[in-house]
Amino acid sequence: MSDHGEHGPGHIVPVGVYVLVFLALMAGTALTTWIAYINLGPWNTPVALTIAVCKMLLVVLFFMHVKYATGLTRVVIICGFFWLGIMITLSLSDELTRHWELNPAPWNVILPFIHHLF
Repeated sequence: MSDHGEHGPGHIVPVGVYVLVFLALMAGTALTTWIAYINLGPWNTPVALTIAVCKMLLVVLFFMHVKYATGLTRVVIICGFFWLGIMITLSLSDELTRHWELNPAPWNVILPFIHHLF
């Protein structure tokens, strides 16, 4: 009898699934390259990121076996994406506020405006 531990050998994915995922990744790479030569204006980055996220999901779900994983593994993956969102938010908060004035206006300019509000 084979000794695979308490939980057995795990989920066995057919080779055909891997081949289809590989072909989808290659199609995504070709699509990314093709789209890079088309001028979509401000939509260049969102389209490229959408294709990249689709490819990332295929890799995470099938090659990293998250699709067949237990609940704890899924929680760890979700927490990782949540942390990534926090890091992107903090980075964007720095980037988007760089144009703000470094030297605030003096009180004699601000006070008349405040008095008009009340």
